[in-house]
Amino acid sequence: MTDPAPLLELRDLQVHYPGPRGAPVRAVDGVDLTVRRGEIIALAGESGCGKTTLARTVLGLERPAAGSVMVDGVALRHRRRELTAWRRRVQLVPQDPMGSLNPRRTVRDAVAEGLRIHRIPGDERALVIDALERAGLRPAERFLGRYPHELSGGQRQRVLIAGALVLGPELLVADEPVSSLDASVRGAILALLLKLRDELGLTVLVVTHDLGLAWNIADRLAVMYLGRLVEVGPTEEVLADPQHPYTRALLSVVPEARHLDPIVLSGEPPDPARIPSGCRFHPRCPAFASGQAAQVAESCLHDPLDLLHGEGEHEAACWLTSPRFPGDQARSALPY
Repeated sequence: MTDPAPLLELRDLQVHYPGPRGAPVRAVDGVDLTVRRGEIIALAGESGCGKTTLARTVLGLERPAAGSVMVDGVALRHRRRELTAWRRRVQLVPQDPMGSLNPRRTVRDAVAEGLRIHRIPGDERALVIDALERAGLRPAERFLGRYPHELSGGQRQRVLIAGALVLGPELLVADEPVSSLDASVRGAILALLLKLRDELGLTVLVVTHDLGLAWNIADRLAVMYLGRLVEVGPTEEVLADPQHPYTRALLSVVPEARHLDPIVLSGEPPDPARIPSGCRFHPRCPAFASGQAAQVAESCLHDPLDLLHGEGEHEAACWLTSPRFPGDQARSALPY
């Protein structure tokens, strides 16, 4: 029996913006990624790496400059009817609950907005109540007439999740879903996402800068730097044995990774209008800066790395772990 087709595939996805002096800003610069049904996959990286632009493209809010977004094996075209149908199947859970909710609209109105936009038939009140209860707001009737300022931060986040659930989506795109919440309620929201995946079969793409979040929730992890994926694989494998120096640096400041010494990256944050030759991480790479990558330094400087396939096996875009070089020789150069 063959595996079902993945819900979503990104194939050599590129998203460009006009930049200074006519140079394009390559916010997403060649991404291959497969998102399977029923999995939670985390897309991680620092600000400016392109992860939010990639998420917006998945939602149909950005038009690719090249490459494609494949839904059920068919390329998504930016035509009104196709986008409308896709936006019923994929829903965004925004980052900032207070900024995303209209202070003048009740909880019922906020959750029902998607039903009204898509003209979904049926009992609106019953559908809203069901979505609120699935999001953990019980009894839901107590919340229908409330306004955002009457809710706690965790309750507001649950209202946003209910607003996404009310259309019965297949895919949730959660943009930093707990970054604005107190530590005391972050775990409850993450547990809710896991519960929704298990009970409803939802697929979840979590956009985050925090590898600790990925550690606690994601089945797979994709690490992004300067418009490209630099490491992809099962979360436990990636975090237990990071193959890319950038992943190692991100992981070193996660409280769960107590065995690692913190790594402070030097150099400037990534600029998608000025992408270096060779490995795009080499200007900030600790192994390259320390001379520990001497045997592959020329490749780091001049040779572009292949795109990662993003299909689930543990892969890294790093010359130090490339199969083109002897494993022991290259691996021994890593500064950890």
